[in-house]
Amino acid sequence: MVEIKTDAALDAMREAGRVVARALAAVREAAGVGVSLQELDEAARTVLSEAGARSPFLGYRPSFAPTPFPAVICTSVNDAVSHGIPTGYRLRDGDLVSVDCGAELDGWTGDAAISFIVGTPRPADVDLINATQRALDAGIAAATPGNRIGDISHAIGTVARSARCGMPADFGGHGIGRRMHEDPHVPNRGRPRRGFPLRHGLTLAIEPMLMAGGRDDYRTGTDGWTLLTVDGSRAAHIEHTVAVTEEGPRILTLP
Repeated sequence: MVEIKTDAALDAMREAGRVVARALAAVREAAGVGVSLQELDEAARTVLSEAGARSPFLGYRPSFAPTPFPAVICTSVNDAVSHGIPTGYRLRDGDLVSVDCGAELDGWTGDAAISFIVGTPRPADVDLINATQRALDAGIAAATPGNRIGDISHAIGTVARSARCGMPADFGGHGIGRRMHEDPHVPNRGRPRRGFPLRHGLTLAIEPMLMAGGRDDYRTGTDGWTLLTVDGSRAAHIEHTVAVTEEGPRILTLP
């Protein structure tokens, strides 16, 4: 069932979104050569705790997962697309890192992700991150009343394909509100004018995941969580929680 939020609910989700933005900013500031992924998780935990928020990631166990998720952020490095578990791995110069974070505050949830390069950037990685950002921007621009989910999907997919990037099949965005994952599903590819109609108060986590190798297939790591490119190419993941409003898309996970 799709829940349409009131304006008061959107304002409450905006506060949860601010916590997510602060947590991601803290992770980005903490990241550097030699810093462990677990240390990045601790930085996010501190922000959530100080805000009085809980993590919808910690302990989460969807049907595909062998174990509950053990952290408050996902940290996906280089050929990891998403769902990476923070470990003792220490970041190296040139690593491409994607970090996904959520926060639940006063019964409402926000979810966002960033991708960045540690140390010396490779031009191809910069291009990949920029393409992922353009795909997200296009998807957000399509999140207006009168459009449909397929318009968001088509906008994202068009940018990704023009950049010759792959997108992991079966994974995409989702509805969000009282819970992190709600209906409707938001694919990262699709046909325009198809799918659930967009109306004021619909809230969506829009999250393109682009793989530089151009393939859509992926594999799951030995931890049962991490999605990896099959060809070893690098991946990027950027996400915002967005409300459809009569005034235009409202990004709820900005600082």
